[in-house]
Amino acid sequence: MDVNSDFDRPVVLFMGDATWSPSSLPGVERHILDRVGGEIIARATSIVRYAPGSHFDRHVHGGGEEILVLDGLFRDEHGEYPAGAWLRNPRWSRHTPFTGVEGALIYVKVGGLAAPFLVPAT
Repeated sequence: MDVNSDFDRPVVLFMGDATWSPSSLPGVERHILDRVGGEIIARATSIVRYAPGSHFDRHVHGGGEEILVLDGLFRDEHGEYPAGAWLRNPRWSRHTPFTGVEGALIYVKVGGLAAPFLVPAT
């Protein structure tokens, strides 16, 4: 899947126009900002909305992951992260995200730490 995948062109999106897509688990939706690749292997940037009490299955990020918590309280087995927290999980890291009664809204970028993306284009 390619969404806003031409990185040589500027893109401006407004959250008021967001199209939310359900994930594979109930209560977790995402608004894809950009994406190159499929569901398992991708370089992607999204806003992810966790409904109160929702979770996502344990998964691995081969290309690493960066998260900025925009609202609520995001959690995984490593800790709790309130609004304003930034996390960088290295390549091949694993976690099981979830929320409590407050839910969470996060900005997430996956695959950006993979070696092919760190090498300048020739």
